[in-house]
Amino acid sequence: MPGTFERLPGGGAAVALDEVEISIIRSLTVQLLELIGPGPAEDAAADPLAELFAEGPSEPPSDPVLKRLFPDAYTDPMQPPASAERAEEQRAYSAEFRRFTENDLRAGKRDNALAVIRSLDELAADATGSGAVLKLTPDRARPWLGALNDLRLAIAARLDITDEDESALLFRLPDDDERKPMVMAYLWLGGLQETLVQSLMP
Repeated sequence: MPGTFERLPGGGAAVALDEVEISIIRSLTVQLLELIGPGPAEDAAADPLAELFAEGPSEPPSDPVLKRLFPDAYTDPMQPPASAERAEEQRAYSAEFRRFTENDLRAGKRDNALAVIRSLDELAADATGSGAVLKLTPDRARPWLGALNDLRLAIAARLDITDEDESALLFRLPDDDERKPMVMAYLWLGGLQETLVQSLMP
């Protein structure tokens, strides 16, 4: 079980994590949470109706990680539009879509990250010197899947990984390359994500 999720009898998944691994995942998730930022309700008076109709930004974020987490809905950076008129049309559609969806997307990612932090805090409280076993029911696994995916997207953005060919080159970096620890985290989180998906499959 060390380092990878395994299926639990009756459903769910479990993984053994040592104290360092718990600390790494928690620290990365806290950083992700800080980057996503607070929700509108945390910036204003608690008014459920106002929050329901609050509009999000219409412009894409400037930070490359947030651009990866909240991409434009109608543009494809790998496939330029056929004309300037088409490009302007795509920008307008993307701005409108972002205005009405980004707040909800941020809230979902925020909730996933908070669920991971809470479960790690519970795990750390029970951990011995050698760590502990994280057990997730199918319901508790869903936020983990979302957060692991977001963490990998965030690291990929920082490493400028856009396709598998580029990532393969990064995986062969020498040990003294300053990007190596981030690449190792990217690979490790990928293994956790993949084995969690496999463990939850019927």
